[in-house]
Amino acid sequence: MAAAADWLSLGAVADWLGAGCLVAGALLSLAAGIGVLRFPDVLDRMHAATKPQVLGVMLLLAGVGLRLRTSEDLGMIALVAVFQLATAPVAAQMVGRAAYRSGGVNRSLLDADELADGR
Repeated sequence: MAAAADWLSLGAVADWLGAGCLVAGALLSLAAGIGVLRFPDVLDRMHAATKPQVLGVMLLLAGVGLRLRTSEDLGMIALVAVFQLATAPVAAQMVGRAAYRSGGVNRSLLDADELADGR
C-alpha cells in the first residue's frame, strides 16, 4: 500500500505530466522543423515556423517548469515564455512582409491581398 501512495504523490504526478509535456513539445517542434524544410511556399514555411513551434516551446517550458518547481526557475521560464510569445508573431510578420515585397509570394494563392494597395 505504501508503494501505491508513493507513486501517486503530487511530485510524481507533476513529474509524469512534465515528461508528457516535454515529449509533446519535442514532437511539435520536430513537426515544425519538418514543415519548414518541406513546405514549398514562404507563407507555408512561415506558418510552420511560428504556430506549432511556439506551442512546442510552450509545452517544453511547461514540462521543464513541472519538473524543476523552484521559484527562481519558474520565473526564468516565465520570462522565456513571454519573450517567445512576443517575438515569434513579430518575426513572422516581418518575414511575410519582406517576402511579399520581394516577390517571393505567389499572389494568386492569396484569398485576400491586404498589401496590394502598398501599405
